[in-house]
Amino acid sequence: MDRRPTSRDADAVTRVVIVGGGTAGWMAATALSRFFGSSTCSITLVESDAIGTVGVGEATIPPIVGFNSMMGIPEEEFMRETRATYKTAIEFVGWGSPNSRYMHPFGAFGQDFHGIPFHQLWYSARSRQKSGQFDEYSMSAAAARAGRFAKPGRNEQTPLAHIGYAFHFDATLYAAYLRRRAEHQGVKRQEGRIVKVHRNGESGDVASVELEDGTGIDGDIFLDCSGFRGLLIEEALETGYEDWSQWLPMDRALAMPTSNVGALHPHTRATAHAAGWQWRIPLQHRTGNGHVFCSSYMDADEAERILMENVDGEALAEPRLLKFSTGMRKKAWNHNVISLGLSSGFIEPLESTSIHLIQQGVLRFVALFPERRINPAERDEYNANLRQTYEYVRDFVIMHYKANRREDSEFWRAMQAMEVPDSLQHRLDLWQVHGRIFPKEADIFVTPSWAAVLFGQEVWPERPDQVVDGLVVEHVDKALDDIHTAYRGTAARLPTHEEYLRKIGAWSDRADARPD
Repeated sequence: MDRRPTSRDADAVTRVVIVGGGTAGWMAATALSRFFGSSTCSITLVESDAIGTVGVGEATIPPIVGFNSMMGIPEEEFMRETRATYKTAIEFVGWGSPNSRYMHPFGAFGQDFHGIPFHQLWYSARSRQKSGQFDEYSMSAAAARAGRFAKPGRNEQTPLAHIGYAFHFDATLYAAYLRRRAEHQGVKRQEGRIVKVHRNGESGDVASVELEDGTGIDGDIFLDCSGFRGLLIEEALETGYEDWSQWLPMDRALAMPTSNVGALHPHTRATAHAAGWQWRIPLQHRTGNGHVFCSSYMDADEAERILMENVDGEALAEPRLLKFSTGMRKKAWNHNVISLGLSSGFIEPLESTSIHLIQQGVLRFVALFPERRINPAERDEYNANLRQTYEYVRDFVIMHYKANRREDSEFWRAMQAMEVPDSLQHRLDLWQVHGRIFPKEADIFVTPSWAAVLFGQEVWPERPDQVVDGLVVEHVDKALDDIHTAYRGTAARLPTHEEYLRKIGAWSDRADARPD
């Protein structure tokens, strides 16, 4: 049945224009065409093959699994098309002290006991020298350390049911894959470079964009996916940018792919260096590497030398330098323009949140999609929700730097000494006394994540929560020992990561050839 608005619906939103492709643009196009389709509105995506994309965001967090499922994307097909691997954790090397290492895994740690959070039980046992390292009580971390993986079966009750996962994938291939799906769902792609933005003289809204060849594209709603430039949200609307570099001063990254060497591990690695950190992300066909650093403490030549000396495998391209400033737009939705991805804001990729922030923006817009003219209350709700999400991610990432235990460089000493946002300081103060964590409604990272990083970087509370005092310590110690044994034994019996990918049909034959 044709649901297109009739002539009576003069104010109805019937034309959505997406400016820019890449991961953000095609995620938005896929979602909007999936939920609304051509019966509700036309969707046009404008992009130019002559304009490159950043395209280095290759690691994700677990909500991407739900997004792909909502889009009707078969997991094994998606993994073949994007040369994806599974990801169960991030390994942090040198973040506590120079020789330390710990895992921030996905999923829960152990099991709560009589409603008492597991991290409190573990900390109590540690005080009696009755525990191993905190991440040894995570199924996801156990699988990551063993280089093994499997998904739990439906209704499975074994320790494997406690595993959590996300993906590593080639972001360029992901955008191309989503493009094929979106176009099949009715999205029209318009090739061309935008040279003018026309605004309504009365409302100030964006009315149309004009291409180099003179083609004009009218719209009711515009999604700005134009990257750091912010073609609509900033250049046209002058929305303003809130700079967070006083807390996250990293402003450069060198990215470089290498050939795979050795076993395919199901985790990302973040290794601290003198003025930043290095990522290592294993894909089926190559390994993604990069060095995020602060140019106030290190120049690009030195950063490149460190990167080149600390990669495995053959370099497949020259290092590419990216420049950025951490922060977000003062309004993600201004007038009739919604900014997504890099045009909305940027938080360095330490916890693999870039693609998730796109996802959050897209799904929040779908939930608040205007039926008729834009309702200011709905626009304000969008902005408030996205700001909360960005600020929670910001605080979680800042915490890694603030909680470092390094004394070997001026950069790390400055990070320890810096004043942090009040919202983060409040959380750290609660932790410092009794190790208490109270996640907020819009938190991406909840209790297990905060505990993993704080314990991993040896930020010890003064004592466990006194609620633990009423438990029988022998029962607590035995429970921890049973969990540790079960997780380690289960991980040892899993197939290797590559074996599992091949077994379920998620391995791409093209990954066996030399990388693209």
